Amino acid sequence: MDQADLHYVKIVASNQLDENIIKSLHDQGAPINVFGVGTSLLTGQDTPALDGVYKLSHYDGQPRLKISENLAKTSLPGVKKIVRYTDPDGFFYGDGILLEDEKATEYIYHPLFPDQKSRVAHCYPENILYKVMEDGKTLTHLTVKEAAAYAKERLAKLSPERKRFENPHTYKVGTSQKLMNLRAELMNQYNHPKA
Repeated sequence: MDQADLHYVKIVASNQLDENIIKSLHDQGAPINVFGVGTSLLTGQDTPALDGVYKLSHYDGQPRLKISENLAKTSLPGVKKIVRYTDPDGFFYGDGILLEDEKATEYIYHPLFPDQKSRVAHCYPENILYKVMEDGKTLTHLTVKEAAAYAKERLAKLSPERKRFENPHTYKVGTSQKLMNLRAELMNQYNHPKA
């Protein structure tokens, strides 16, 4: 097409594309202008059905939890909020799961390995859960263009180490000490009920 002076013609590629195939084509210098991604965007290849489990975490004014012999399957009790921490360089550092009434936490703890913790006191906190619908009415009114711009801006705040294809750094997610203590207290209470 270049030889025929058809520089204005756009090349579109589609059919079973995913991020790995697109990266490979890009790395090979394929002159593709648009990638059409459908199936891989809408279908989880390793889990074709969307699994979902609701676990009660708060009822009648009291925190609740589901206990399992496997700590990974033991739920986190109480009403919670998610706080995203941004480091002084402007990159997302990690997300903290805190109890709704907590103001701040100095550390976030790995939910399965409590000896692993990350200090977040030096970061800027941002609550990222907010209501988008109430009584069947939408509370936010972003256009598709505004939503796309917001997503692009947020993606730029992930460090390159976390976005690379090979050996990316794991994004930190942890719980507050107060939430960990509440889970341990309830587990102990349910495992050793008072007579």
